[in-house]
Amino acid sequence: MELKKKLEFYGGTWVSFLPFIVFLGMIVLTTFIWGSISDGALWVPAFTAILLPFFLAKDKKQYAEVVIEGMASKEAIVPVVCWIFAGVFSRILRMSGLADGVAGIAAGMGVGSTTFAVITFVASAVLATASGTGFGTIAAGMGVLYPAGVALGGNPALLAGAIISGAAFGDNLAPVSDTTICSATSQGVDVPGVVRSRLKYALTAGLLTIICIVIYGMITDGNGTAAVTYQYNPLTLFMFIPVILTIVVAIKTGDIIIATSIGTVSGVIVACATGLFDFIQIDAVNPEVPAIISVHGEGLDRVVDGVIYTGISSMLQVCILALLLFGSINVMRRGEGDIMLLKSLGKVAKTPFSGELTISLMVIVLSALMGLNAPAILAVGASFAKPLSRQHGISPYRAANLMDAQSNTLVYCLPWTPAMIYTLGFAADSTAPLTALQIMPCVFYSFVMLAVMFVSMVFGIGRHDYMDKLPPEIKAEYDAAKQS
Repeated sequence: MELKKKLEFYGGTWVSFLPFIVFLGMIVLTTFIWGSISDGALWVPAFTAILLPFFLAKDKKQYAEVVIEGMASKEAIVPVVCWIFAGVFSRILRMSGLADGVAGIAAGMGVGSTTFAVITFVASAVLATASGTGFGTIAAGMGVLYPAGVALGGNPALLAGAIISGAAFGDNLAPVSDTTICSATSQGVDVPGVVRSRLKYALTAGLLTIICIVIYGMITDGNGTAAVTYQYNPLTLFMFIPVILTIVVAIKTGDIIIATSIGTVSGVIVACATGLFDFIQIDAVNPEVPAIISVHGEGLDRVVDGVIYTGISSMLQVCILALLLFGSINVMRRGEGDIMLLKSLGKVAKTPFSGELTISLMVIVLSALMGLNAPAILAVGASFAKPLSRQHGISPYRAANLMDAQSNTLVYCLPWTPAMIYTLGFAADSTAPLTALQIMPCVFYSFVMLAVMFVSMVFGIGRHDYMDKLPPEIKAEYDAAKQS
């Protein structure tokens, strides 16, 4: 194995952490002080974090090669490719109106407001698990389920909290979720195995969330009145076919590209066959349904877009951010800053419990600060969680689940996070506007999952999941770490 030359900095090894320090510092500036949640609020800090340390590198050419090496690594490219395919499939589900069908069935059941809040959580959780998109779930839930619950006399904050909780549940569990893909690939394990091993945490947290919703709902809502009936196109329910097919294929094959490719093709076929989509629209004026491919405009403004295009473009932010972050991660690795950090953490993380706690705290703090979970997993996963888990004999499936679960907690309920701001925007256009401080205590899943994972750390639950099924190369890494 070829030994790579260490990347030297003026100021020593710790300077290799400068990209992370610059990134976090600028995140505070762009999000907290300037109050932006735009693409630039993340891309500019990530790019600046790579640019500034360049001037402290002793070998500028080597620094450039290290950045390119990080961006071009398999660790960076695999999740990017998965996100693009998952983004197209998720967009097909969102624009098909499946959420309206789920909401229409729930609203037409004639249930009381507290029960409807539970249905809201379950429906949001199912949709988020199927599509892998927390933001898409919030949009669907706040657009349909929220006003229906308010019409019942339900507590608006509870309804919004239930929708966000469902989104967080699905973001954590969905095979096509960016956090699932990122946490699994960063530890070198398969997505289906990760999903199976995290069911015990997600389902426990989901059940406790329902209990919290019922108790809080009974205190604040009472039984409510009979639910109103929502009109929806029953043909949207046929979109469950590609959803179920995708989940089954993902679990069976362990390949997200295969699963989402089949899901996308089957989704297009079902949506077009049922009239939910047109396959192609040329210069359509006020089309009644979306199109897989749409062409419109004149001259230089003539464009090709549609469902496929919007699905790909929706993933641009996280894809570009991932590439930039992996450039920074490789700078730290080749500067051997990770070795220095692990030696320091080793003084604190001396046991499996403290190792798991360290991984958890790093992900929680970073995701809460950035307001995004996938980038936090990217930053922590390969650089810190992977070597720490090897050092303490913690299963890579467990490490992936720790990061994913913890990254879907505070990031969904803190006032400055995009998920909360997104929810507030929908509520502002309704008959029941809300503030972040009203919603935050009702995002029960965030707090319940924190408790579930802490208990699992104390009792070592799942610490050795699937260790007997690890591939030889990963087992070798554990043996090497044990010997050192």
